[in-house]
Amino acid sequence: MSNENPPALPDRTDSDSETVSYAVDTRTNRLGQVMDRHAGCLQLRPPQGGVEWDCPPEYARPASEAETLRAKVARRNAESRWGL
Repeated sequence: MSNENPPALPDRTDSDSETVSYAVDTRTNRLGQVMDRHAGCLQLRPPQGGVEWDCPPEYARPASEAETLRAKVARRNAESRWGL
């Protein structure tokens, strides 16, 4: 793995003005919210919450508009179940 910076992923903005980025781990086709970048990897978390996983940047791609919408819906549904 190189020491270069991971490729930039575009930020998405939720309706409440919170900046959220989503990416797809192409190894597993899992969609995740970009939480951080650490040790050369992206740290992704499922949109509805859960355990983060590491994804090397060469296996990440920005989420499409449809995937982003699906992530936002999953997140909002999870928040409503949690009473947030």
